[in-house]
Amino acid sequence: MVQRTQFQAVQNDTSGQDATLLLGLEGLAVVTVELDDDGARVVHVVTDDEAAAGCPSCGVLSTSVKGHAVTRPRDVPYGQALLHLVWHKRRWRCREAACPRGSFTESLPAVPPRARVTTRLRTECGAGIATRFSCVSAGAGYYGVSWPVAHAAFIAHVDPVLAQPLPPVQVLGIDETRRGKVKWAQDPDTGRWFVLADRWHTGIADAAGTGGLLAHIDGRTAAKVAEWIAEQPDSWRAGITHVTIDLSASYLRAVSDALPHAVVVTDRFHLVRLANDMLTEVRQHATRDVRGRRGRKRDPEWAGRRKLLIGHERLDPTAFAKLWNALIDAGDPGIEILHASTVKENLRHLLALSATFPERSLIRDRLWALYEQAATSTSPEVHRFAATIEAWWPAIEAAIITDYSNARSEGYNRLAKHQGRNAFGYRNVHNHRRAIRWACTRQHRRASAATSEVPGQVR
Repeated sequence: MVQRTQFQAVQNDTSGQDATLLLGLEGLAVVTVELDDDGARVVHVVTDDEAAAGCPSCGVLSTSVKGHAVTRPRDVPYGQALLHLVWHKRRWRCREAACPRGSFTESLPAVPPRARVTTRLRTECGAGIATRFSCVSAGAGYYGVSWPVAHAAFIAHVDPVLAQPLPPVQVLGIDETRRGKVKWAQDPDTGRWFVLADRWHTGIADAAGTGGLLAHIDGRTAAKVAEWIAEQPDSWRAGITHVTIDLSASYLRAVSDALPHAVVVTDRFHLVRLANDMLTEVRQHATRDVRGRRGRKRDPEWAGRRKLLIGHERLDPTAFAKLWNALIDAGDPGIEILHASTVKENLRHLLALSATFPERSLIRDRLWALYEQAATSTSPEVHRFAATIEAWWPAIEAAIITDYSNARSEGYNRLAKHQGRNAFGYRNVHNHRRAIRWACTRQHRRASAATSEVPGQVR
């Protein structure tokens, strides 16, 4: 015969039924609600599901009560005051002879065995960390659980989504980002400093669609990137037509090995940055050769160093004329700097043809103007820059014709660093990679949710 506690005798009260509906935990019935000294609500509940008497091992319902137990599982916040659950449950004997289990306590899907938090709290905590809170610690503090519990809930929420097959990608973007800071160490024998650890991640993203960040790979070598691409299905690799990268020989080799049919597109931002670096090196070299020292405020090339890096069309005509005349008056070093600046502007003029569907003859004329200006310079930095343009010209031409860029990958790098700052750094690389991928796939999840809705669905 089933024994009943004094709490279960009150279940016929109408107020208890209303409180049970308000609590909303399936399988549990509210007996009474009290206020403790701190003003928190203490809700006493009992089991209201006959299936809870089933043995977890054999499934046979038990009718022999061995004893009683009290647990206090944590539940979702309700209102401003705290809410504490007190579950008065029974311990049953398993009378099945073939069952190895002697006794067991009641458990429910809403409160699994040995669980200290309810299922809905774990689900809501994981969803909250994934969508509303900046880091795991913030979610753990809000729901009043420990960091391991909150992080396990976050993993349970995001891992099934991140484990889904990759979406079709037409333009693949590859870029690297540094994980943490460079660690230096000093050689005890020579006293010289050397790099002890310089950790990098390679981000692979959908550069033209809504796929987001597809993967984060340790390192930035050609072998690592090619290995990841080779692991993907043949149909997925066949759908990739273009790959956007910066001026990285390692990534170029990886794409050539793993995706020989894809067209490589170099990022225009990195080309302009390379031109600005070339101009800076020419300016510094000219100053050291003529003056035998670094630049100072009274030197015209140093005073105009920032204006040299600004696009010609963005400079005020008066400011540009003042800079130009000052460099002309400086003699040979100023003229070499102006040569390098003109080469940089010719490159920008060439890249400005992107998204205009230019004729081949127009591209050829502007490229010839760049090479002709570089040939008149005596600076080795300018000649090296022109050689780089020549070596990467197929990828540069593809960037001009298609207007593809690696901007998505650069944006995901910013989000990756933002996630690291939110969590005050990550020691576990897997946790770091998971948080970054979840933050960089929001657009894909929104697009997937929009396309998976039933037509004409009532909201």
